[in-house]
Amino acid sequence: MASAPIITDFVMYGARTAMADGLSHIEEQVKGIERAVVENPALAFDLAKTVVESACRTILSERKIEFGTHDDLPQLFKIVANNLPLLPVSASAEVEARRSLAQTLNGLHTALHGVCELRNAYGFAAHGKEWQRPAMESAQAVLAAQAADVIVGFLYRVHRQERNVEHSGQLEYVDNEAFNSHVDDANEQVQIFDLTYRPSEVLFAVDQNAYRDLLTSFEPDVHETEGVVIVETTGEGT
Repeated sequence: MASAPIITDFVMYGARTAMADGLSHIEEQVKGIERAVVENPALAFDLAKTVVESACRTILSERKIEFGTHDDLPQLFKIVANNLPLLPVSASAEVEARRSLAQTLNGLHTALHGVCELRNAYGFAAHGKEWQRPAMESAQAVLAAQAADVIVGFLYRVHRQERNVEHSGQLEYVDNEAFNSHVDDANEQVQIFDLTYRPSEVLFAVDQNAYRDLLTSFEPDVHETEGVVIVETTGEGT
């Protein structure tokens, strides 16, 4: 019988990109996972959960978004996902793209539940339980590590891109007609003597930071976006 291939030089590219972009305190966790997938697969499950939790807590703290000290990882992920813009500002009105990205994020949420359940059942800490389960091997550990890597890399990249957008100098009023119409419908026209201005136009001209903030959180009120939310998944998630 042919032996299973030995996994060497596993690298968490997404997490390492996040480290280089400011998430430096996860370095030891990342290095630990990269070693553990070969040397101690059970520990890789523990660290995969830990590194995603560290990233979520950092993102929420940097964005000054409140979360509970006892929130489990799926809860933290859901808060992060619901407070990050899925699309860049210039494409905020692209309904189909928003729907597709939301579905992908739902998939990551499901994968995260799987990582948590694997950790609870087969992680290094689970070895102290009264009933001993069979040990997982490197192939299963790599799956959990890769899932964590994708989640950390994506969430932190979106977090940093959105925070840096105000320095890009690329915001254009004419590129956001759906948002402009939303602002105009919700506010009265601005009248100065005999001159009339669109509320969105005035907002863009006098306070682009406020315009950008509102645009970033803008959700088009269309039928196609209904039902595209982070789903709740049953099972152990802590």
